[in-house]
Amino acid sequence: MWVDFKADCLPALVGSLPMDNHKEAADLIFDYTPQIPLWVQLPVFKEEGMVHQFMPGLPGIESDEDRIFINTASDGFSDELLAFYEEYMSVIGGETDIDSSRFVLTDDTASGFGILIEKLTTLTRLPKAVKGQITGPITFTTGVRDENKNPVFYHPELRDVSIKLLTLKAVWQVRQLSCIKKQVILFLDEPALAGFGTSEFTSMSRDDVMAALNEVIEGIHSEGGLAGIHVCANTDWSIILESSADIVNFDAYSYFDRFILYPDLIKKFIESGKILAWGIVPTGNIEDIEKETSDSLTSQFIEKARQIEDLGIDQPKIMEQSLITPSCGTGSLSLDLAKKVLKMTVEVSENLRRL
Repeated sequence: MWVDFKADCLPALVGSLPMDNHKEAADLIFDYTPQIPLWVQLPVFKEEGMVHQFMPGLPGIESDEDRIFINTASDGFSDELLAFYEEYMSVIGGETDIDSSRFVLTDDTASGFGILIEKLTTLTRLPKAVKGQITGPITFTTGVRDENKNPVFYHPELRDVSIKLLTLKAVWQVRQLSCIKKQVILFLDEPALAGFGTSEFTSMSRDDVMAALNEVIEGIHSEGGLAGIHVCANTDWSIILESSADIVNFDAYSYFDRFILYPDLIKKFIESGKILAWGIVPTGNIEDIEKETSDSLTSQFIEKARQIEDLGIDQPKIMEQSLITPSCGTGSLSLDLAKKVLKMTVEVSENLRRL
């Protein structure tokens, strides 16, 4: 990793925007968060849905009128599965260039990525860091289904294939985003972890979840990237705080009271030099977005940060190891509300950096 990066309450965003033009979206990102720009996902395009976007490269992909799935019953599935593992091992072993493999992101599903790379290579003033994102392995493997509509998480072989696909797509992203030799931060977006421990996921073990997360994170670390995990609701935070992640991105606006229930793990996480990404700017409720201001959110951050201080951590350390973010992406909002979210994120950061 590049040792000159410090979080210092800088503003960072979550990937999606309610726009239909990738270049205009990228310009908006650089207008608001030039210190940590990211590539934009535009969910108005169905191929940029958070599961669909990263499915290319899986063996056995088929589609019908209303869904894309993995058909393990097809005549050619075994051959496709073998071809996947052969290509995976060839890339890992250095025999195949990852840039010519199935593990790249293409303009078909991720136009925003290429546009970010183009902008990065023409900058005269470099950012502090560059951010990418990928759907996390739990959300991905519970979202991708087989021909019988069963989540592939519960099919050990398909789960393994999916995790390895995501890992090398993460590796490729970090390599590409390292083009300007600034710290790369790659987030795993894991909304499905909000369901861990519920009746929906009763047969999902903690060990399997940790193994999946850590395999992708290990790939990010292997390329010098910092790995973050973003959950936009409540979850069992011990899983994330005890994972190999360098950054925990949590909804500090709505769920701080749940997050602070893990005091020992939070203290250990911060003392180890890791980063809290505070989703202090609301995105989930229109009324909240409309009523809040950057000053009111700054006050909320300070009050909540004091509770972290009460764990025995000095305020300067908290500030140095914090990022300021929206609580989630803005892809489902109106553009005006999305811009307010971006504006408040930046202004809260500026307020805190002036303290």
